[in-house]
Amino acid sequence: MYNIVVLASGNGSNFQAVVDAIDNGVINDAKISKLICNNKRAYVLQRARNSGIMPVLVDSKKEDYNNIISEILAAENPDLILLDGYMKIIPDNIIDAYPFKMINLHPSLLPAFGGKGYYGGKVHEAVIKSGARFSGCTIHFATKDVDNGPIIDQRVVEVSDSDTPESLEEKIHEEEHKALVYSINLLITKRYSINGKRVIRE
Repeated sequence: MYNIVVLASGNGSNFQAVVDAIDNGVINDAKISKLICNNKRAYVLQRARNSGIMPVLVDSKKEDYNNIISEILAAENPDLILLDGYMKIIPDNIIDAYPFKMINLHPSLLPAFGGKGYYGGKVHEAVIKSGARFSGCTIHFATKDVDNGPIIDQRVVEVSDSDTPESLEEKIHEEEHKALVYSINLLITKRYSINGKRVIRE
């Protein structure tokens, strides 16, 4: 059974998409064993409880926060760690412990509009301000270089003249769920290789 651990800080719509895909047999032979959250107000906590997954809430203000996260992950021994709107930088020692076992979802077509300061609505605001005609989402392996790991999948949406950051975000959300489910299935099959920043599908 492919073991997935999710780290999230917010609404958790992508967490829900994975739960639903597993329940509906779109993702086979996989389970989410743990939801780790650093925000007591995050709706993802309720999503986890509703799905029969007991969440773990860890106060990110604790001095030993990253050590606690590391211990939880070690105990779970995940095949995959999914970062779902996780608003913390993963320390190098955790990334080193799980090479190419940690994936992140970014709401733009990386490498555009990625890196420090680009998260959530700020990404969509920047895309619209830039005049770009297309945006989308990127599923990539998390590495020490933020938003710069090998790209697993991307989906494209058109930026219309009437789009607001909120409407663009909604359009991209729909594609995020598809891209995430596709990417997890690809990783489960192991029918891929990594060449630099490109994930080559077999």
